[in-house]
Amino acid sequence: MIDTHCHLFSVYYDDLDDVIKRMGNNIMIVSGTNDDENLEVIKLCDKYANVYGTLGIHPTELSKITDDSFKIIEENILNPKIVGIGEIGLDYYWEKENKDLQKEIFIKQIALARKYNKSIVVHSRDALDDTYEIIKKYGTGLRVDIHCFSSSLEQAIRFIKLGCKLGVGGVLTFKNNVKLKNVIANIDLDSIMLETDSPYLTPEPYRGKRNEPYNVLYVAQKIAEIKGIDVEKVLEITTNNAISQFDLKREI
Repeated sequence: MIDTHCHLFSVYYDDLDDVIKRMGNNIMIVSGTNDDENLEVIKLCDKYANVYGTLGIHPTELSKITDDSFKIIEENILNPKIVGIGEIGLDYYWEKENKDLQKEIFIKQIALARKYNKSIVVHSRDALDDTYEIIKKYGTGLRVDIHCFSSSLEQAIRFIKLGCKLGVGGVLTFKNNVKLKNVIANIDLDSIMLETDSPYLTPEPYRGKRNEPYNVLYVAQKIAEIKGIDVEKVLEITTNNAISQFDLKREI
């Protein structure tokens, strides 16, 4: 199984060796959001054989952009263990006053992904329409992961028609999340990738505790339950989706 999106940084984990060990030989993709995290992603990729990474500038981190921000990404993007640009996108929930700047930085990072033929990992909060329009205009032909998808079936179909994959995490297991369960019931497994967003969004039965990559298994089990299929089938297809999405076939 592959956790396609997590944040395994020292600020959250003082027992990272144990967290990694619990994943066995399974793969984790750690996503950066600013300069410091991007540099830590590179170190984690160097240290752990089954850790891969994406480098990016998150829409809520724009105040931390430095002259080196894009340089760090571009100087390391050809590292074979750096498999995408992310976490990038738009956030109109926390940041409402700088929408134009968010769009500019998002588009600039999409261009970087296109230059190096990398996948993009997209954060979109209260901004799905603008996210859709930007991907439609600038992201055609790119491999796009809509991280932590939690919107409607109608929105899911719109993004899938653009060729996007939907990252599905622990929120699917929450008892009151009827909307996302409906999405999963009505889309093909070929459009789904598993993620945890660790240390956030811990699935049931551990909701409220710190999340970690191993808990991606509970997401797979919930998908299997909703679709009435074996969890092994969910793991097989979503793993293949992630291998293709992040071009991991050369690495594993």
